[in-house]
Amino acid sequence: SLNMARSSYYDPDSTQPFRISRSKVQLFLDCPRCFYLDVRLGVKRPAGFPFNLNSAVDALLKKEFDGYRAEGKPHPYMLEYGINAIPYTHADLETWRSNFKGVSFYDETTNFEAFGAVDDLWIDTQTNEIIVVDYKATSKAEEVTLDADWQIGYKRQMEFYQWLLRNNGLKVSNRGWFVYCNGIKDKEEFNNNLAFDVKLIPYDGDTAWIMPTMDRIKDCLDSNEVP
Repeated sequence: SLNMARSSYYDPDSTQPFRISRSKVQLFLDCPRCFYLDVRLGVKRPAGFPFNLNSAVDALLKKEFDGYRAEGKPHPYMLEYGINAIPYTHADLETWRSNFKGVSFYDETTNFEAFGAVDDLWIDTQTNEIIVVDYKATSKAEEVTLDADWQIGYKRQMEFYQWLLRNNGLKVSNRGWFVYCNGIKDKEEFNNNLAFDVKLIPYDGDTAWIMPTMDRIKDCLDSNEVP
């Protein structure tokens, strides 16, 4: 099975562009050794459990925002938070939201084709800048924030999407938004319904870390030594 999937692993002698996902870049930042074992040698981490309820929330939010996209109107969340925007319409939007296609950019210096799948895009009706939007779902007693150390991954995720879109010629706002859904657990009964408190959290991205990281990844993969 390793030989069958070999083309998805990095070959330092190949001249073909190597596709690298946003999640693999995060894996490198988390653990260069794990990244090398996975991408260069094909030894992957054990798979985690799928977040099926989170995926359901994502799918329903996309359908909901798509309804307002078709009408060219702002979603009530935008009005509530004073965001001058409407859902963005683009011929490639469905490709950009597809997990195994996404927004892609080829970088000649590393010979990497970087890609990642966005949740949604809005457009600022005053500046015409594209706003990157990411959906998150959880269930906890306290109010949702972006203050935990581990949420650096969320922030890098948004910044990576901003970087990809800019490299596709789009005028992208530094400010993105997280649509954060928090499942309510103190209802009297389930009654076939899971209710959420929804909070929109702004985040101003900084993409300066990305190209230096891609260079480090290139050096890592070209080496014959496991980190």
